[in-house]
Amino acid sequence: MSAVHPIEAESYRILAARVDLAGFGPAAAAVVARVIHASADLEYATTMVVEEGAAAAGVAAVAAGAPVVVDVEMVRHGVTALAVECFLPAAAPAGTTRSAAGIALAAERHPEGAIVVVGCAPTALDEVVRLHQAGMFAPALVIGLPVGFVGAAESKQRLRDSGLPAISNVGEKGGSAVAAAALNALVRLAGSGRG
Repeated sequence: MSAVHPIEAESYRILAARVDLAGFGPAAAAVVARVIHASADLEYATTMVVEEGAAAAGVAAVAAGAPVVVDVEMVRHGVTALAVECFLPAAAPAGTTRSAAGIALAAERHPEGAIVVVGCAPTALDEVVRLHQAGMFAPALVIGLPVGFVGAAESKQRLRDSGLPAISNVGEKGGSAVAAAALNALVRLAGSGRG
């Protein structure tokens, strides 16, 4: 594990002075802090939904070398220190979206134990939940932080209602950078032996 850069250390010092994350467990707080650090959006302190057990499951999955699948290339490029797969096809089959089709391919390749990170497309997150409910997909953890005015908040609520171990937030905010940041927090925790 490399030393923390002074700018990053100062960013976290400022964050700690402005936001109280004491309501989260230690692993969950690390995830929320990383999301805030990546976005400079303090609202995530009140909108993130991260149970300590889900964060710990993510840390354990990272430490065990679980496959990581993402909805879009932007998320893949934001993840550090892990091999990440994106199954986004060049074209969507009729009646679906490219992102949902990519998740269906990911579920075929890794039906159990994967970490799924959705940072762009609500339809991808809906496909994760649909496949899980059909008994075809059992991820170790789903990081569901799609962004947008159409379907994002609703898809995150469906994820939280699904019973899957999940990290998400309430509302329309999200995106590739914050989804990658949440996973990067778990990677950092796994590397430190915490979580």
